[in-house]
This record gives sequence, C-alpha cells and structure tokens, in this order.
Amino acid sequence: MPDDRQGRENQADREENRQRERELEEAEARGDEKEPLFDDESVRLGDLDEALKSHDYPTTTTELVAAYGDYELEIQGNKKPLADVLSSTDDQTYDAAEDVRRRILGLIGR
Repeated sequence: MPDDRQGRENQADREENRQRERELEEAEARGDEKEPLFDDESVRLGDLDEALKSHDYPTTTTELVAAYGDYELEIQGNKKPLADVLSSTDDQTYDAAEDVRRRILGLIGR
C-alpha cells in the first residue's frame, strides 16, 4: 500500500475497528463477573465489614454466627445482632467476604 494520506487514513480506521473489537471482547469476557459492592454498602456493616475481610474463607453461616453473631447491624433505625439476621437462612458456604456482605445486605433489605 502506498504511503499516502488515503493509506494512512485507512490504516487508522482499521486500527480503530480492531480497538473497538478488543473492547467488545473484553466486555463480553467480564459479563459473568459479579459487580463489586459500592463503598456505602460496606460502610453500612460498620466494624463487621473489616472483620469479614480478615476472616478465613471458605466459611459457613454457622462459623460466621459463632465468630460474629454478636455484631449489631443497623436495620431501619433498630439494631439487630448478626445471629438474628442469619438465623432465617440455611447453613451456606461463602467463598469471600463480598459473598457474605451480599447475603447480609439482601437479608436486611438494602
């Protein structure tokens, strides 16, 4: 291809198309990933959030209640122990702190 203006424009257009294709492929590959929780949701759990981050995983609901059941969560202006919040669920296994936070936030309706 000759090194002229039209050739350079065609090459730039092809590169833009390749870049768009790469971005679409990356977006499709990330489609299965869970979205991270927003910072304000982790703040809602207060000190429990930090404790969950340092906990060993995988873990179960029973183990979480034994370790953190006395932590109190703010729910609609009232405080409720984590043990009470998790008492309505079956014993589940959690692979990460984010999984536990999602479950707790789902149970307290946030």
